[in-house]
Amino acid sequence: MNQEKARLAGEIKARVNELESQLVAIRRDIHAHPELGFDTLRTASLVTDYLRALGLQPRTGVGRSGVVVDIDGAEPGKTLLLRADMDALPIHEQTGLPFASRYPGKMHACGHDIHTATMLGVASILPHYRQQLKGRVRLIFQPAEETPESGAEAMIADGVAEGIDWAVTLHNKPELAAGEVALTRGASTASSDEFDVTVHGVSTHAARPHMGTDPILATVHLISQLQTIISRERDPAHSAVLTIGHIQGGTTHNIIPDSCLFQGTIRTKSPEVRAAMEASFKRMCDGVALAQNVRVEVNFQRGVPPLMNDDRLIDSLEEILSHQFDQPIIAQPSASFGAEDFSLFTERVPGCQIHIGSGTPGRDDHLHNSDYQPDERSIAAGTQALTRLAIDLLS
Repeated sequence: MNQEKARLAGEIKARVNELESQLVAIRRDIHAHPELGFDTLRTASLVTDYLRALGLQPRTGVGRSGVVVDIDGAEPGKTLLLRADMDALPIHEQTGLPFASRYPGKMHACGHDIHTATMLGVASILPHYRQQLKGRVRLIFQPAEETPESGAEAMIADGVAEGIDWAVTLHNKPELAAGEVALTRGASTASSDEFDVTVHGVSTHAARPHMGTDPILATVHLISQLQTIISRERDPAHSAVLTIGHIQGGTTHNIIPDSCLFQGTIRTKSPEVRAAMEASFKRMCDGVALAQNVRVEVNFQRGVPPLMNDDRLIDSLEEILSHQFDQPIIAQPSASFGAEDFSLFTERVPGCQIHIGSGTPGRDDHLHNSDYQPDERSIAAGTQALTRLAIDLLS
């Protein structure tokens, strides 16, 4: 059995090595032509043409501009969904690379070009193993991961999650060396909720504050009190982030205004902490409203939930991937407070996010940076990982 696992590992590596230069060229093409949100039509067309050239039958326009293709095994069985995101960021690229973005103000600074090329590699290799598969692998190429209007939600609304048993995605990680693979237990990314709070007072002349009710002073008190939720109510072992990103009140020096607005975000790593943070937030707003004699209007918008990795699936993938890679699979101890709409899939079925090292030697790269230059060897590593887990989960 171990000899067979080693043989399969070598075979997959050889197939990936044959494809690698082609996948890198595709990645560079996508990188040079970044597209935002749901406007990923060129990227989707490239993906569709590639899949059709493989003899596959992709569905287009799923979730507005997504692409879906099913690869069926020789026998019926379970369905595994694998996702790659396609969209870029509104960042002006400063890498100076020959294949840098041709579109000012748009850049693949989160490595979704890497993810898309990787998934095309999986699409190239998996059909060679149809006879070993019992079930179906559904590859989805998703738009709008980076935007408030979620591409995952749009694709789910179009039915891509129907009948699936597992959902897996990957993300490049520059903190890891190229070729390293990491798994996280529990949350991989955080929930992302937003709030708009308007504090209503009574306007008056700045020289006669006693004639009105100062919403700016009340807002200052409220913002200060909200931070005590983090420092005094949250268990540090089950932490959260509450950040105010915008505040606006008043028009000039000598007028106390009618109202003051502030906006921000709350990030948590579990459904329980998420619910507790929302309740504490609203309680604090009510308390300061009473104490400061103002009216506080709260608009709380729930975004994506935390991406919770399924423990049993992680156990399986640790073993599966250890047969494919020479180095140990890294167990990441903590989640990112960034958000990821793939959590809408893992909310429905067991799933996880795999991290693939993309750190370039001699550089200190990080995501969402205008000079981000991931190591392209991460494409080969990601292709190996997703291909191997698909074969082993469905064999």
